[in-house]
Amino acid sequence: MDPHSPLRERLIDVGVELVLTEGTAALGLREIARRAGVSHGAPRRHFPTHHTLLSAIARRGFADLGVRFAAASARTGSPREQVRALGCAYVGYALEHRGMFELMFRHELLDSERAENTGEEGAGEEGAGEGAGRQQPRLRESTIPLFRLLVGLVSRCRAGGDPEVIAAALWANLHGVAQLWAWGSLPLVLEAHDPVPVPVPVERLVDAALDAHLGPDRS
Repeated sequence: MDPHSPLRERLIDVGVELVLTEGTAALGLREIARRAGVSHGAPRRHFPTHHTLLSAIARRGFADLGVRFAAASARTGSPREQVRALGCAYVGYALEHRGMFELMFRHELLDSERAENTGEEGAGEEGAGEGAGRQQPRLRESTIPLFRLLVGLVSRCRAGGDPEVIAAALWANLHGVAQLWAWGSLPLVLEAHDPVPVPVPVERLVDAALDAHLGPDRS
C-alpha cells in the first residue's frame, strides 16, 4: 500500500473539496469514489475503513491550521500577543472552513488510536486492512503538537496554575466562540438588546477569553 500513490492523494483531494463545499454529511465513500472517477471499491485499496479516509482528510485540515499557527507564533511580540494571534487564527480558520473544522474535532468519526496503531478495523475486507494502520501516521501526530505550542505559550504568560489545564480551558473557550459565532448565536445575543445594533468584532471575544484564562493584559 503506497501512502503517496496518485489514487490515494486524489481521493483525499476529492474528500477535502467535498467537506469544504458541502460539509461532513457529503463524505461518503461511494460519493468520493464517484467524484474521483473510480469504482466504489477503489478507496478500499488505500483506506480499509471509512474512518481511515476521514482521518486522512482531517489531517489535511490540521496541516493547514498548523501552517497558520506557525505564521502566527512566528510574529514578534510577547507570549500573550502570540497566544492572541493563535486564537484569532483558530477562530478565523473555523469561520472560513466550517466543514473541515467540524470534521477535525469529530473524533467519533475518525480513527481511534487503537485502530491507527494496529489496523484492526477493516481487517478482513478483501485483505485491505491488514497492517494498514501501521503504514499511516496517526492523526494524533498532527494534533498534539498544536496543543503543545499553546501550552508552551500559556506557561510563559502566567506563573501559577497547570498550563495544560489552562490551555485546554482556553482552547475550549475559543472553540465555543468559533462554533457559536458560526451558528449566529453570539452575534444574535450580543446585538439583541442594543437599540442601534453595532456588530461586535469576533476578536473582542478572543480578547475576553484571554482575559478570563490568562488574567488581564498588564502590558
